[in-house]
Amino acid sequence: MVERDKWGSQLGFLLAAIGSAIGLGNIWRFSYIAYENGGGAFLVPYFVALITAGLPLMILEYGLGHKKHGSSALSFAKIGRKHEWLGWWMPVFVMFGIMFYYSVIIGWCVNYAIYSVNLKWGANTESFFMQQYLGLSEGVGVLGSIRPNILAATAFIWVTMWLICYRQIAHGIERACKVFMPLLFILTLILIIWGCTLEGAAEGLRWYLKPDWSKIANWKVWVAAYGQIFFTLSLGFGIMITYASYLPRRSDLVKNAVITSITNCLYSFLAGFAVFSVLGYMAQQKGVAIDQVVKSGPALAFVVYPEAISRLPFLNNLFGFIFFVTLVIAGLSSGISIIEAMSSSLIDKFNINRGKTVSALCLSGFLGSLLFTTQGGLYLLDILDHFLNQYGLVLAGLLECIIVGWILKARVLRRHINAVSKWRINKLWDFSVKLLTPVILSVIIGLSLWKEFVEPYEGYDMKYILLVGVGWIMFTLVLAVIVSVYPWEPEKLGYEHKPEEDRLIV
Repeated sequence: MVERDKWGSQLGFLLAAIGSAIGLGNIWRFSYIAYENGGGAFLVPYFVALITAGLPLMILEYGLGHKKHGSSALSFAKIGRKHEWLGWWMPVFVMFGIMFYYSVIIGWCVNYAIYSVNLKWGANTESFFMQQYLGLSEGVGVLGSIRPNILAATAFIWVTMWLICYRQIAHGIERACKVFMPLLFILTLILIIWGCTLEGAAEGLRWYLKPDWSKIANWKVWVAAYGQIFFTLSLGFGIMITYASYLPRRSDLVKNAVITSITNCLYSFLAGFAVFSVLGYMAQQKGVAIDQVVKSGPALAFVVYPEAISRLPFLNNLFGFIFFVTLVIAGLSSGISIIEAMSSSLIDKFNINRGKTVSALCLSGFLGSLLFTTQGGLYLLDILDHFLNQYGLVLAGLLECIIVGWILKARVLRRHINAVSKWRINKLWDFSVKLLTPVILSVIIGLSLWKEFVEPYEGYDMKYILLVGVGWIMFTLVLAVIVSVYPWEPEKLGYEHKPEEDRLIV
């Protein structure tokens, strides 16, 4: 039997899992997607997506990691060596793809938290972000030079994550999340209350929540809902499989999955109040409608929100600092989980010292992120983020369902989950994992590919889309297959949690 790290408490596990799920996208993506897709009415397809895809996959990943008692790589290797490549591909493309640019975005947040002290971005926030801060090059084919301020902030983020992940799970990630998550919720609550007291906030919230029931008849809204649920819960990363492997034998997996999923979705919904209340104030100050100021993604956080912060009637420096520190904490809690998923797989297979593994990963991660600290980094970030999230994660989730549902057999995993959980699942979960969720994810991939062929993403030249987007996915896939060929020690493939030995399963 191979001894693994253990969580110090159920609370520590839950806070870490919730911290992984809650990231930058919860703050700058959900509210915009809800606004674009029916406002309050969007909550209907969003809730349906949570029940039919989000929760089944979350329970699947918790159950797989706990039953197989290993990282994503080891868990899939125990199902069958020919499936091991998927267990590697998930953390590989997240660590050596998403994490490369995600760390740079967190670094932007660090810089902007400092800039908020004296509102360094000035009156023209778009010009400051694009030209003075990023020094944006003329196109995706021109990298330009590395931006020193972005480099320094990115280095700070990697060092911080290294310090947290270097230690054992209970003393590193668990302790960090016990500080990060309560602080994140407190800071978000401050932003919500502060924003809702501003003049014009009610109008902003009306735009956010006003239901447009006609929109939910559009298939694109349902695709958006399922896509958002899938991305926001950190599914397909290999993270939840790894985190669940550190749980003790008796763990209420179903209850933990429900708490993690609902808390994450509730946070996304409430964070929208902080965003749209301030946008409502900004729109009133400029004398324009909300739809003329609302944007999604980095443009919201680094262009629109800073302008709104500058227009606040009092203590705008403090508000700006709190906002960007909130983004930093949300980013860090997700970043450390990505490093853990990758390092756990390497430790499981190669018996490498944890400290050396984490150090090597953080160093290689920092070196890889240098590409995105250049003047052309934003273009690469945009393309890579689109393809890894739109196709990589969804495809990983689809393959998970097929392998677990049809090869491991959904009923086998369900019996394990019910044996250790007070909250139980029935055969409807089997149906979701084997048929419903795979069909939904297949439709999402198909519709996205169709749209890609009709109109290349954001009008980028196809050669860059193939080189950066498709090329990066293929590179990580080949790397995963190569690593999966290396043999395991036999005893590692033989051990797993077997709660059925403690309880008779009918």
